[in-house]
Amino acid sequence: MTVVVPARKVHVDAVATLLEEMDKFYGETKIEPLDVRVRHINEALFGDPPLAYAVLAWNEDVLVGLATYSFLWPAVGLTRSLYLKELYVTEAARTRGVGRLLMNHLVEVAVAHSCSRIEWTTDRNNAGAQRFYEGLGVAQNGHKIFYRIEGQSLEPQSGA
Repeated sequence: MTVVVPARKVHVDAVATLLEEMDKFYGETKIEPLDVRVRHINEALFGDPPLAYAVLAWNEDVLVGLATYSFLWPAVGLTRSLYLKELYVTEAARTRGVGRLLMNHLVEVAVAHSCSRIEWTTDRNNAGAQRFYEGLGVAQNGHKIFYRIEGQSLEPQSGA
């Protein structure tokens, strides 16, 4: 039986291993050493203040999925939204309801925190994720365009 629980510090090594699998799934070839990943996870999830939150899906003592999220404000009016950053289920656990359990748990979290919505993105070429979300009855929102600044572009630009 699979259960979903909030991430705790005792879960950090398992989360680091699962996130390494996720990075490889998305084609990443440069994987940080375990100690660096553990430090980043501890800072993000358990720092003061936490930068993000995670819920974990466990089948017995095996971590089979996770969802990471943050709260955004403002959403509609002055409400808040829950922003799902990552939803990942191990290959062995896919199509077994784990993703649905994680999403249902996020709905509970959003309601408990008086969120007006849950939002997320997926890669255009991730057909499996798109089928999964459509299977939940969630349609794509074509009203937004996603932008990103990364890498050296994050360095301050001098005015001309």
